[in-house]
Amino acid sequence: MLPAAVLWDMDGTLVDTEPYWMDAEFELAEEFGGTWSHEHALHLVGNDLLESGHYIREHMGIDVTAARIVDLLLDKVVAQVEQRVPWCPGAVELLDSLALSGVPCALVTMSYTRFVAPILANLPNGTFRAIVTGDEVTLGKPHPEPYLTAAALLGVDPTHCLAIEDSNTGATSADRAGCQVLVVPNHVPVAPGPRRTFAESLVGLDLGSVWRQASISGRG
Repeated sequence: MLPAAVLWDMDGTLVDTEPYWMDAEFELAEEFGGTWSHEHALHLVGNDLLESGHYIREHMGIDVTAARIVDLLLDKVVAQVEQRVPWCPGAVELLDSLALSGVPCALVTMSYTRFVAPILANLPNGTFRAIVTGDEVTLGKPHPEPYLTAAALLGVDPTHCLAIEDSNTGATSADRAGCQVLVVPNHVPVAPGPRRTFAESLVGLDLGSVWRQASISGRG
């Protein structure tokens, strides 16, 4: 018993790039004479990039447009990913297992295409049959549009999909779309919910067991 498809968040779920983003934010504050904190950085985990740009402009106190902030952050983070992709433990192994089982996967991320590209370059072609990025949707997470779009691209009912997330923002997007959600918290705590099943790690994950548990709790 497996889901019809698995829809993957990226930052903090597939790759542990949140520290890259946080480092880039502090560098930006230093460059433009702003102020920043770890608490502000955690507030942005899982958010739409342009919304994050507006938040940074306001709370960092710098006179830079939100769009320009996003571009500057992407420049910094892409450069780091091109040097090393920090895979989350168990993520690549789970992708391999899903491929062997014939379960299609989609990537659903609020990061932009140019940041996603060097990560995908380190995976076999066709690992993700659909890719939804933050620069391709009208409304980002926590709106359900990203996950609804991914399910539609795969031609599956979102209620038959398992989303893998690490943040409240992403989990809210997925469960609003009707997906069951496997939450693997990373940098921020995630609240429980009727469609949310929790795991400490993707290492050695029995996806069949997770899907059965998620389906039961979802009906409850």
